[in-house]
Amino acid sequence: MHRLLFLPIVGAALSLGPVSSVASPEVPPQRQAELIHLLKHDCGSCHGMRLEGGLGPALKPNRLQNWSPEQLAVTILYGRPGTPMPPWRPFLTDSEAFWLAQQLKQGLQ
Repeated sequence: MHRLLFLPIVGAALSLGPVSSVASPEVPPQRQAELIHLLKHDCGSCHGMRLEGGLGPALKPNRLQNWSPEQLAVTILYGRPGTPMPPWRPFLTDSEAFWLAQQLKQGLQ
């Protein structure tokens, strides 16, 4: 079901412009720390403080294995219409969303 919700979002987002898929996006270390804080606290308020699920689904590597970092970045940036997942585009750049997606795919410590 989640995959079906995601497909229209990808098409809409790609028509607005592609998400940067640079292998190692340039995100300064201080901003990386801020993004991890955002992920653990803001995202954690819906996805669980340990990102194991809550109002939103778990954000653990095994749960995200079927999605590429680019797909995850699109969801982060544009949200999921019809769900409580908001767009974070006003607060994040493409590179920052892609970096966050990579961190989620690797698993946070």
